[in-house]
Amino acid sequence: MPGPAREGPPAGGPVPEGLAVIDKEAGWTSHDVVARSRGVLGTRKIGHSGTLDPDATGVLVLGVGRATRLLRFLTALGKEYTGQVVLGAATNTLDSSGDVTDTYDMAGVTAAEVAEAAFRFVGDIEQVPPMVSAVKVGGRRLHEIAREGGEVDRSPRPVTVYQFDVAPADEPGVYDVVVACSSGTYVRTLAADLGEALGGGAHLRNLRRTAVGSFTLADACPLESPVLLPMSEALRDLSCVVVDEATAVDVSHGKPMAAEALGLQEHSDLVGPGPWPVLGPDGSLLAVYEPHGDRSGQVKPAMVLAPTP
Repeated sequence: MPGPAREGPPAGGPVPEGLAVIDKEAGWTSHDVVARSRGVLGTRKIGHSGTLDPDATGVLVLGVGRATRLLRFLTALGKEYTGQVVLGAATNTLDSSGDVTDTYDMAGVTAAEVAEAAFRFVGDIEQVPPMVSAVKVGGRRLHEIAREGGEVDRSPRPVTVYQFDVAPADEPGVYDVVVACSSGTYVRTLAADLGEALGGGAHLRNLRRTAVGSFTLADACPLESPVLLPMSEALRDLSCVVVDEATAVDVSHGKPMAAEALGLQEHSDLVGPGPWPVLGPDGSLLAVYEPHGDRSGQVKPAMVLAPTP
C-alpha cells in the first residue's frame, strides 16, 4: 500500500474541484481510495464513479468538489479491462482471491476452442451477478450475505460485451484476455462462464481496468499525487454545446428552453437523448441539460453548476 498521505491544501485555501483519474493499486477498496484522497486533497467532498474490486488495479475515476455531482453521468460509461483466465479451477469468488471449489482436467482444450467459446459471449448477454459483489438483494449487498456463508437467488442482468479477446499466456491453461464491455459487466463472471462453456471451470486473476469511457491509464496518476482535470473535461464523453454570453446567463439560472436556443438543432452530432453538457463562451462547464419530458423540442437542466449571480 502507498505510504502516508501528504497534507492537502492549507486551511483557507481554494477548495479543489475537478476529476482525478487514479491508477488504483491492488489491496485497496474503492472506498479506501476515496478516504485516502480526502487527506491528500484536503477536502471531504470526493466520490467515485464505479467500484473496482480490491484485488483489481487500474483506472478509478474520482469526482472532487462540485465534480461529485457529475459522477452520475460517468457511471454508465463503457469499461475496458485486461486480465488472465485460469482454466481448470473454479473458486467461490470467481477470481484468485477465493478458495478453489472444484478442479477440472482441461489440458486437452485448445486455444482455438477457447477463442471460439469466448466469441460466443460477445454481444448482448445476460449475467448472474456473483455473490461477492455490491449488488443489493432484499436490501442487503451480496458480499455481506456471502461473508456470512449464505447464498441467495440472483436474477440475470442484461449487459453488453463489445470485445472478449483471448490469447495463450506463457503458463499452460492460462489465457490473457482483453475485455471491452458495458457498465455493470462482471469480468470474473465472464471468466467463470467461459470455463463452463468449455466443459469445466475457470477463474479470473490479475484484473486491470484500462479505461472508463475515454479516461485511460494514460490519464491516471498515483493516489499520492493526483492531477485534477477541469470540470469541463469531466463529461468529455458526452456531446457538448457552447453557448453565447446571453444564453449562458439563462443556463446559469437553470432556465428551461427550446432545444434550438441551445443550438442543438444546428449540430447533427448532438441530436439524441442527451444529456448535453453546456459550456460558456470561456469553455467553463455551466450546466447539464436533458430533454424536458414529453415536451417535444424543449430541454431543461439536469443540474446547474454555475453560480447564480
